[in-house]
Amino acid sequence: MATTRHNPKAHGPRIGPRSAGTSMTPEEFDATPPSAWDDRYRYELINGVLVVTPPVNDAEADPNDELGFLLRAYQESHPHGSSLDATMPERTVPTTAQRRRCDRAVWTGLGRLPDTKADVPSIVVEFVSAQKRDVLRDYEQKRDEYLAAGVREYWVVDRFRRVMTVYRRGVVGPVHQIVTETQNYETELLPGFILPLARLLSRADRWDRTRPKRPRKPPAGGTDG
Repeated sequence: MATTRHNPKAHGPRIGPRSAGTSMTPEEFDATPPSAWDDRYRYELINGVLVVTPPVNDAEADPNDELGFLLRAYQESHPHGSSLDATMPERTVPTTAQRRRCDRAVWTGLGRLPDTKADVPSIVVEFVSAQKRDVLRDYEQKRDEYLAAGVREYWVVDRFRRVMTVYRRGVVGPVHQIVTETQNYETELLPGFILPLARLLSRADRWDRTRPKRPRKPPAGGTDG
């Protein structure tokens, strides 16, 4: 694909689908003001090239909203709720080379509001989409980039396999923990927070009537934690 060089100081028409494939540096991406982006789309910088995608579908957005509700309820009502500094959907994770747009970012342990352009989230959450090519991206590429950037836990919610995989950094590589549909998940990063995976999957099921007959397998990688 042919690419063009982006000039962050020349803001004419807003950046949108026609800008896909534009060559940019991370600094140019970060310097582009919010008003320059067409906010109907999602933007990532992968290997120096701008990637433009449409918004997530309902079967991904609804469980993401539910997770946000559960986290904020914990923040407001649990005795340890102050452990959660902030959580927001659709955030760009500051990494060394890429600019990935995660489904949800969670900041913990700062004791203040995060600087979302500088503070790496403690937890990053992705909801696996239906495209098969996204399986490798979510389970391996993003995992490696997020953990290398300092993300402490990476949650991959997979409505097709009916599991959530939690990745952490290990001594010799990533380690992972599988949470099944009938299980709850707890993390030391959010003391007392309980995530019932079935509750998120049920929100996706309301919209998703075309689940594969057999669960898909993720790419191999990592070790059991």
